[in-house]
Parts: sequence; structure tokens; C-alpha cells
Amino acid sequence: MPPLLRVRASAPWLIAGLLFLVTASTLAQPTAMPSSPSASPVARTLSQAFEAAWATQPLAASRASRTDAALAAQRAAATWMAGPPAVGGTTRTDRLGSGAGALEFDIGLSAPIWLPGERDRSGRLADTQLAAVDARIAAARLRVAAVVREAWWALQRAELEHALATDRLASARGLNADVLKRLRAGELSRADQFQAEGTVAQAEVALADSEAARSAARQTLAALVGAAPGTTLQLATDAEPEPRDERPAGQPDARHPSLAELSLLSEQSRRVADLASVQRRANPEVGVTAVSERGAFGERYANSVMLSVRIPLDAGARADSRIATARAESDELQAQLVVEGNRIAAEAEASRARLAAARERLAAAERRATLARDVRGFVEKSFRLGESDLPTRLRVEIEAVEAQRQAAVARIAVAGAVSALRQALGLLPE
Repeated sequence: MPPLLRVRASAPWLIAGLLFLVTASTLAQPTAMPSSPSASPVARTLSQAFEAAWATQPLAASRASRTDAALAAQRAAATWMAGPPAVGGTTRTDRLGSGAGALEFDIGLSAPIWLPGERDRSGRLADTQLAAVDARIAAARLRVAAVVREAWWALQRAELEHALATDRLASARGLNADVLKRLRAGELSRADQFQAEGTVAQAEVALADSEAARSAARQTLAALVGAAPGTTLQLATDAEPEPRDERPAGQPDARHPSLAELSLLSEQSRRVADLASVQRRANPEVGVTAVSERGAFGERYANSVMLSVRIPLDAGARADSRIATARAESDELQAQLVVEGNRIAAEAEASRARLAAARERLAAAERRATLARDVRGFVEKSFRLGESDLPTRLRVEIEAVEAQRQAAVARIAVAGAVSALRQALGLLPE
């Protein structure tokens, strides 16, 4: 490095001062302690199931480290140096291997400095990166919520079908016992007994099918929440509250986690392009060197200080490539943001329509279940009195069971439609 200034000084004090600066810079860097994720208990509610499932996600485990990295970038942008300092030393003599003759010792410290506008742009990029970490986590949580909600309501439907199949089998067995009693009394024929036993067999098949479906649905949800295989999940049936502050129809909500993530990632790419526009060359370096030298053996050492500066030239096409790449990513994310906003708006409208249709089906199914229950009571009474035949009794029983099943399924469908609407609006399980 060419000397710009040479002054008399004390070499030992200069060397000690340089080493102190290097040591202080090293000690100023904080050390992040790794955190270990804790296991989540098996959940009973949808909200607990979601939190347990999120705790098993790799992104959840890396959240603290990603936040630490963004905070470290903020701290780096707040320093006066553009990079870590470096220490170097040289020695020079005109008689190699001998202590006689001229001798010189140099020890220096150099550090890169910011380019014009680089520090400010680096700080804004670090701020955006920190916000992008939270946005990415929020969007990932919403995606996990979608999977958990689907598995949750699939299990609720499977549990319902199993309960209805159990009730149907109990009712068929009760009817079969009544038929056997009346067969012995001579009031019914053997054909009636076969019909009643066939109804029992059909109910047993339905119960076996519902057992298999329930077991599969339980294992699917257990795998999501991190429960051990074979774990029996005792779930609450409370539905999610319907959202009150829904966004206006046809207008995308910028607060939606998926849109917020894309928006911040696009902003981050723009910040990268802005930073690259001023980083068209490597960072300049300034340095200070302590020199201790003598002209010949036996002479006193002369101490001096040398200041230096190093200015790299423009990077040219390499810098243009970085800028163009960053701007292309920003443009792509901005276009994706528009597409995602339209998709979310359409999904929210479709979810509202499905919820309205589910409520209409529920109202109709409940009316049908009420009428079928009344008719079953009348026919059951008339069958005991001998005023109705067994085929009519079986037909009415099947219709009543089916009406009850449709009403129960419709209630689950309404709760699931509310959950789907909350998912479309970007709301997490409650």
C-alpha cells in the first residue's frame, strides 16, 4: 500500500493499540445460543391441534435462527465498517539470515468502508428481511392450518358416521329382537325374520366400514399433530366462530398472510436491487500501519505511521447482472401477488356461497329429520299393534336413520364451511 503520510511515533504503543481494536471488534459480536424445540402434547381442540402440528414443522424450529440472522444484518448495517477489519505484518532486510544490515518491521490494520449510499440501503434491506421472516412464518402457519382443518373435519365426519352406524346397528338389533318375539307368538312369518336379520347384517357392514374410515382419519390427524401411531384422539366438537370483520366482496385483503408474504418478498427483492445499484465496485479500504526500521546494524530504530487507501474499480457487467436478477425477481413476485390476490378473493366468495348453501341444506335436513322421526313413531306404534307390516316398518326406519344422518352431516358441513371461510380470509384456528 502506498504511504500517504509518515510521522514519528512509538511503535510498541501503535502495535498495542491496533491489537486492542481488533480484539474489541471480535468481542463485540454476540453469540447466539441454539434453542431446542419442545414436544407438543396431543390436542383436543382444533386450535390445540393446529399449534401441535405447527410445533413439528421445520420452519417453526428455524424461526429463532432466521430472526437472529436478520437482527445481525441490522447490527452490521449500523457499524461504521462495511466488513471485518484485517491485520497484516511484513518484515524487510537487505541481508537475509543475518541480523546485520537494514531491517524494517511493519504491522498494520485495514478495514473496508461503505460506498456512498450503501450503508443506508443495507439498513433498509435488513429491516425488510426481518419483517419478511415474520411474514413467511405467518404464511406457513396458514398453510399448516389448511391441512389441519381438512384432517380435523374429516375425522369429525368419520366420528359422526361411526356413531350413527352404531345407533343404526342397535336399532336394527332391537327391531330383530321384536320380530323374533312376534315370530314365536305366530304374528310374523319366517320371511319377516330373514328381513330383520338382513337389516342387522347390513348395519354391521356399515359399522365395520365406519370403523375403518375412523381409524384412518384418526391416524392422519395424529401424524399431523405429532402423536404416536395408534394414539386415540378424544376431540372436542366445538366449531370455530364465524368471522365478523370480513373484507368487502371482490377486494383482496393486504393483511392476508399469503399476500403479506409475497408483498414483503417483492419489497425485499427491490431492496436487493437498490443495494446492488450502489455496489458496482468492491468496498474501498483504509488502513494504518506502524513501521519500525533501521538503516544498519547498531543504529536506533525509527518509528513511524503510514496511512493508506485502496479504491477498487467498477465491476461493470457483473454488477449489471446482479441488479437485473434482483429486479426480475421483484417483478415476478409482484405479478404473483396480483394473481394470488385474485385467487384469494375468488376463494373467499366461493366459501361464502358454500356456507350459505350448507345452511340451507341444514335447515332442510333438520325439517326432514323431524318429519321422519314423527312418522317412525307413528309406524312403530302401529307395527306393535299389528296395523302395519314389517316392510313398511323397515322402510320407515331406514328413512328415519338416513334423515338423521343427513341432518348430522349437514351440521358438520356448516361448521366445516365456517372453518373454510376463515381459512380463505387468512384467519388461524381458534
